[in-house]
Amino acid sequence: MRAPVDVTSFSNSSLTDIPFLNPRLESALSSSGIDSLFPVQVAVWQETTGPGSFERDICVNSPTGSGKTLAYALPIVQTLSTRSVKCLRALIVLPTRDLALQVKDVFATIAPAVGLSVGLAVGQSSIAEEISMLIERPKLEAGICYDPDGHSVELQSAVDILVATPGRLMDHINNTKGFTLEHLRFLVVDETDRLLREAYQSWLPTVLKCTSSSVDGLFNYTSTAFPSTFGSLKTIRRVGVERGFKGKAYPRLVKMVLSATLTQDPSKLSQLDLRHPLFLTTGKIRYTLPEHLASFKLICEPKLKPLYLVALLQSLQGEKCIVFTSSVESTHRLCTLLKFFGDLGIKIKEYSGHQHQTVRSKTLRAFREGGIQVVVSSDAMTRGMDVDGVRNVINYDKPPYIKTYIHRAGRTARAGNSGRCFTLLHEDEVKQFKKLLKKADIDSCPVHTVPLDSVESLLSTYDDALEKLKESVEIETSKKRKMGFKSSSKTKR
Repeated sequence: MRAPVDVTSFSNSSLTDIPFLNPRLESALSSSGIDSLFPVQVAVWQETTGPGSFERDICVNSPTGSGKTLAYALPIVQTLSTRSVKCLRALIVLPTRDLALQVKDVFATIAPAVGLSVGLAVGQSSIAEEISMLIERPKLEAGICYDPDGHSVELQSAVDILVATPGRLMDHINNTKGFTLEHLRFLVVDETDRLLREAYQSWLPTVLKCTSSSVDGLFNYTSTAFPSTFGSLKTIRRVGVERGFKGKAYPRLVKMVLSATLTQDPSKLSQLDLRHPLFLTTGKIRYTLPEHLASFKLICEPKLKPLYLVALLQSLQGEKCIVFTSSVESTHRLCTLLKFFGDLGIKIKEYSGHQHQTVRSKTLRAFREGGIQVVVSSDAMTRGMDVDGVRNVINYDKPPYIKTYIHRAGRTARAGNSGRCFTLLHEDEVKQFKKLLKKADIDSCPVHTVPLDSVESLLSTYDDALEKLKESVEIETSKKRKMGFKSSSKTKR
């Protein structure tokens, strides 16, 4: 990792120029509107399917919107396209359900073209429904008595590739009959810095233990904790010194770790037990923003900050925007306040981690389809979420860290498109914000102004909106107290 590969030294390449690309995958990509690969995708392809041949584990630090998902999805699907027996061969772990759904869609675009199936384990449906989709139960012949606890009935994986969140993954590892990682060839840890920061029931050491349960050769290792349910089918990971493996198992588990703000702390990365990791990054700066992103700051009077936001939204004339706040509570109150401003001619919705998944999915779908122009969000939407046509990101609350700014701003200017990021600041926050941007080597962040008369024209409406917000908060607080009282009464009984 001391000699990283600079992704910027690569250029966009037409699909016809990508060596060894399966014609069926090329056709699937073309059908979905993709006719070329971005630099990070070309770089990863070269180190996996090309000359690199997955000999090393891959670490990718690349800006949001640069195409990291397809960068790992394409070589994994290409490699597994020659498989003859269906087993769970690739596991992609992501920190949030919404992000997992998005990644699953990318795999579903290309995997069926080569006969591979993709599963999802995120808790979107009941555990029983997920099991029925992940585990294939053979048809039983009439007139034959089967022992339900015996091995006469073999349970097999119904998917080749699984996209999962850590919590639901652990549920299946611990409780689902027939679910095994014994045959895994690829482990992808997307949004690595967040997944390593949060333990999630010790998912990582458990996964690594499961995948090393069939090592044979110079060092014998067997695991009785996670027995194989695939009968005679075994993936033997032989240990040897040939081809430079130096005591490592082969066929080995290939690991790919990715983020827009990937940690380079050895103590954190060591948890992954990486093999000769190759570090792919964009230049010498760790924190990199999308190439076509323009950053601006908007100086506000503290008490009139919501008015500056409304004036800014009106000046953007219905362009798709994501407004970020510092917390779930701030998101809810700001969105409620904006709705009390009357008819702004802009459809605004809330999006936060406290909402039910179906509500978030419905909001996201409407946002993608253009039914909603503005989404007010907590940091639930900062990582990896890809919505076409987002022209503007607005930091209503100043991001506390440069990482937060990188991930928020990265919701726009994706895939080579242009975009703008506005940050609303009080006068006393400007100096601190300037220091924060310097960590990403950003020296220039011009001031954006909104016409003062636009702000002043909203003053009378603002007073009414504040009164309505106060009433709304009181009603919600009262309802929560009543619900809490009912809950405690039931507990006492």
